[in-house]
Order: sequence, then C-alpha cells, then structure tokens
Amino acid sequence: MSVHAKAPAAIAEELGERLKQARLNHDMTQSEVAESAGVSRKVVLNAEKGRVQLETLIAIMMALNLTAQLDHFIPKQIISPVQLSKLQGKQRQRASGQRKNQDEEALEW
Repeated sequence: MSVHAKAPAAIAEELGERLKQARLNHDMTQSEVAESAGVSRKVVLNAEKGRVQLETLIAIMMALNLTAQLDHFIPKQIISPVQLSKLQGKQRQRASGQRKNQDEEALEW
C-alpha cells in the first residue's frame, strides 16, 4: 500500500483488510480474535472495515501476534540534534504550533 495521495479513510480501510487477512492466515474466527483481544465480535468486524480506535487496534494486533510489526508501522523517532541543543538537553514535550524561520527574518531588508 502506498499511502501517498490516499485519503485517510482509504488507508484505514486498507489496514482493516490487512487485519482481516492476518486473522484468516491465523485461521481464527472474528469471535476468537474478539475473545483474545477482550472486545466484542462487532468491534473486530468494524476494525476489519477500518473503523477502530487505537487501543482496540493494538489489542487486536496483540491477539494476532502482530505487535512486532509496530516498529515498522511507526518507527521510533529520535530527537534531532538541533532540537536537543535548543532544549539544552531536555526532551520536547509539545509543539508550539508556530514555525518561524529566523534566518529568513534576519535576511529581510
């Protein structure tokens, strides 16, 4: 799946299809996955349609032994050296929401 130029709903639907195929590959019913994940069968059905909350997605992935895939899904992010120096060694906790390029402001005549 290439996520470029796809709507969020289309990506969610594709992820749901992948969950369904993983379930079938494990030869598990929706009810078996639901019981293992601690959710209802309807929640598993909705997840396979791409409508799922994050915690539920993780629980279903755990039931299907797919959590090792999470590092490929969203790799751990390292702190950039520039951010680290700006923060004087402290890890950033939130974004300011403002992006100013100080170099551009300094170059204005």
